[in-house]
Amino acid sequence: MPGGGQKRRGARRRRGYSGRSIRLLEPVLLLLLHAGASHGYALLDQLDEFGLGDLNPSVVYRALREMDEQGWVRSVWEGEETQGPPRRVYELTKCGNEMLALWVKDLEEAKDQIDGLIDTYRCRPG
Repeated sequence: MPGGGQKRRGARRRRGYSGRSIRLLEPVLLLLLHAGASHGYALLDQLDEFGLGDLNPSVVYRALREMDEQGWVRSVWEGEETQGPPRRVYELTKCGNEMLALWVKDLEEAKDQIDGLIDTYRCRPG
């Protein structure tokens, strides 16, 4: 239906979602786990550093679950007693580390292209 997609995209933007945020979620999560194992709640807190703090937690947990299924991360239930319910702890796998390296390479190439576009725009009169 024409216009239907426009309305949904606009609603996502108002809630802090953007296609760019969703596309950056996986490499950011891999980067955070590159520093060490962590549980989902701690990862949610750290997303703000990358401008992704407004993402719905269900989107983040779905991404973590999919990365676990793909073998990029490994998750286990925390064995220690906690004051709250047991928490799932995520850690980066070798495959996830390789994916992170590929993402960084891809992002560097995209950054170069974006810098070129911006430089060209700024150099043109009018």
